[in-house]
Amino acid sequence: MKLNKYTWIFVGLIAAVYLGTLLWVRLTNPVYLQQNMYRTWEKSYVIHPRADQSFVNTSANNNHQKPVALSESQGYGMWITIMAAKKGWASRQDFDRFVNYWLAHRDYVGDQHQTPTYLMSWRQYYNRHHQWVADVNSATDGDVYIDMALAQAARQWPSKADYYRSLAKKLSSDILTYEYNPQTRALTVGDWVTKDSPYWRLMRTSDVMPFVFKTLAETTGDSRWQTVNNAMLDRLVDLSRQHHTGLVPDFAWITRNSAKPVKPKTISTKQDGSYDFNACRVPMMMAVSDDPRAQKVLKKMLRFFSHQQYVTAGYSLNGKRLVKYQSASFSAPIFFAVSHHRGEGFDNLFDSQKYIFSRPLTRKNYYDATLTVIAALEGLN
Repeated sequence: MKLNKYTWIFVGLIAAVYLGTLLWVRLTNPVYLQQNMYRTWEKSYVIHPRADQSFVNTSANNNHQKPVALSESQGYGMWITIMAAKKGWASRQDFDRFVNYWLAHRDYVGDQHQTPTYLMSWRQYYNRHHQWVADVNSATDGDVYIDMALAQAARQWPSKADYYRSLAKKLSSDILTYEYNPQTRALTVGDWVTKDSPYWRLMRTSDVMPFVFKTLAETTGDSRWQTVNNAMLDRLVDLSRQHHTGLVPDFAWITRNSAKPVKPKTISTKQDGSYDFNACRVPMMMAVSDDPRAQKVLKKMLRFFSHQQYVTAGYSLNGKRLVKYQSASFSAPIFFAVSHHRGEGFDNLFDSQKYIFSRPLTRKNYYDATLTVIAALEGLN
């Protein structure tokens, strides 16, 4: 039977109403959105190599045939699982699987890599012989995320608090032994950076985590975390002051009293000295700190973003767009930050960056998806 044009119009209207209703439910029901995003993330990215282990797959396009685990993603996975557990969507056993994988893939230091540590090997993957191998060396951001998650786990599950706190102290001790520069009083970018390394004075701006450092100081009883916090936060303030935008670079050279952005391709890309895929996490790291320095850095950046027509995936430090497209990796940390500072002049960003929740969670970009889920679980309450 041939349908006339009115029938097609009616069908179109019904479809539009249906889709509109789904979108409305998605955007106006935070709990539905949070749980849906967490479940999608877990199903898409979390891999269980053994019954008692889990890691987050970071491979390009989420390739499950050639998965890649990173210490950074392990820390994020543990952090997200804690947040989900607080809402009743994850269990202690889910968290322990991440713990077990970390413990099974710790890094070794020394000339012959003979000394075991509680730092995590920064990457694991299948080599050309299809063997699961771990690269030597650590990445500081991943280790700090794992340490933070352990501290939170001690509060979430009191019955195992002693176990998690013990692990947090051991990891904390190794971070401050092998990933710390006593001259700058700041964390280095990994245990591969020694005093003889050209990167001895290098700081990754997204490693400045005042709330995390405060939590670790309280959990471990180690006052050196407050020293780290003061030194790194002061250097971040130095970088923020250097441009009217308040934007900071992915990496900077630091001394005990100063900081300056690195040049392009100092570490890995031509954007090493720009606000790019490392520095984009800075708003998230500053958001929940009560330190006035952190709030000063954050609000200067948010003022810049609030005057942008739309936020793109990267900027030069003077505010020039590096690309024309948007990315959840940049928008999610901004949404996270603004959600903790409603009514302070940045609510236009709360509305504009909410676009990341209006579409299905990507299943092909671990970084975008992970930062979006963190923003949803923390920012949509």
